[in-house]
Amino acid sequence: MAATEAARRTSLSVSSPPAVAWAPVLAVAGALLVVLVSFAGRYGPHRDELYFVAAGRRLAWGYPDQPPLTPAIARLTDLAAPGSVTVLHLPSAVAMAAFVLLAALTARELGGATAAQVLTAVTAATGAVTAILGHMLSTATVDLLFWTAIVYAVVRVLQRDRPRGWLAVGLLTGIGLEDKHLVAFLLGGIVVGIALTPAVRHHLRSPWAWAGVGIALLLWAPNLVWQATHGWPQLELARDIRDEYMTLEERINYVVLTFIIFSPVTAVLWVYGLVRLLRTPSLVRARPLAFAFVLLFVGFFLTGGKAYYLAGLVPVLFAAGACGLAERWSRRGLWVAGAVVALSGLVVWPAGLPILSERGYGQSFLAAVNEDQAEMIGWPRFVETVDKAVSSAGATLVVAQNYGEAGALEFYGAPVPVFSGHNAYGDWGPPPAAEGPVVLVGYDVAPGWAVGCEQVATIDNGVDVDNEEQGTAVLACAGPRGAWADVWDEVRHLDA
Repeated sequence: MAATEAARRTSLSVSSPPAVAWAPVLAVAGALLVVLVSFAGRYGPHRDELYFVAAGRRLAWGYPDQPPLTPAIARLTDLAAPGSVTVLHLPSAVAMAAFVLLAALTARELGGATAAQVLTAVTAATGAVTAILGHMLSTATVDLLFWTAIVYAVVRVLQRDRPRGWLAVGLLTGIGLEDKHLVAFLLGGIVVGIALTPAVRHHLRSPWAWAGVGIALLLWAPNLVWQATHGWPQLELARDIRDEYMTLEERINYVVLTFIIFSPVTAVLWVYGLVRLLRTPSLVRARPLAFAFVLLFVGFFLTGGKAYYLAGLVPVLFAAGACGLAERWSRRGLWVAGAVVALSGLVVWPAGLPILSERGYGQSFLAAVNEDQAEMIGWPRFVETVDKAVSSAGATLVVAQNYGEAGALEFYGAPVPVFSGHNAYGDWGPPPAAEGPVVLVGYDVAPGWAVGCEQVATIDNGVDVDNEEQGTAVLACAGPRGAWADVWDEVRHLDA
């Protein structure tokens, strides 16, 4: 029996992978890094980034809407250069450069030589989602990096049949789970994929694989304990996201965006790669990743997931497609393919990078393509307007409707304490019992828990960008209806 198993493994063994094409791959990753850093200081921070900085100043093992890793990264940037948008965006730029490198290394594990590695790197580097996430510190940015790293590590383990590599997979998974719980779905899909692939099914019995699971759970445990002791608020938010996105329109958007999230042209490459992983005998060891993609695509479709959830699984499909083209096409044909792929992605980069002026962006169609950039515009004027309202009303605190507004006031230095009931900010209140008068921002009408309110200003970013704050009211109120502790449950709210 043992001899039969050994013979079977030998028959499926793969030759040593090609050399890493360090020079061209690093050139692609380095060029991306230079571009992202060059634009890092334009516009301002995204509303979510402002929240991450605020959360980083109140470090914990968890928050109602996320684990602690991204706030911890934001905290490091805040300590290194308080108030610097460029430094705040720097980790994202580095993460995307690493993402490109990992994509190319994945192509190498699938047998791709220089041409396949470079085509994979170019495809990953020029994608629209790469530009968007490379210019914004977000849980999605970190999640994309860890998904890609985990997939690379899994491909390496399976292709080389080196079970000890599951320890590295477990380490990456555990750290990734401290950024987003979606990593658990990735591992679940991979496990099912391995079970469906007889050539690598023996890995499910490996003690190294189970040790990797143990490492992941150990690293995830602090956040799980936090969630459990706080009533699992992320499950409540997950239900809200599911209800919001489980409409026919959003499910159609999910399918369409899955195919164009890098670019419509590159969808041809990754679909080809998916087919190759499912059908090519020499890629049988990596087939579990194809099964995982299909399973998760269907699973997220049925549960209200978003298209970018799958972005970290696409590079292995790029790699498989690039390897196939490298086997079939001439060098000239691959150069043409790389140029077409790059141009198809770069043409939409103005939607993900602050290339235009703020006013120019707001007046262009790009604002409708990617609303995230609109949420990076106007924060200094927002804070200035609120500060003037605080001064004229003699207010002793500000209550903001959402975490972006509260985070902006903290980031740019509000003259009085800032509170909000939104997500983790709700845990950081209530204000002291006797505090008032109060300025409210983000409420179009006075909420029922506030008394003596009048509108004293209107938010105007000055560049005609239609974002969430534009046109909202600034209210001056006498205070809450009673003590803050008595009304705080009415102020608090969980929203994605």
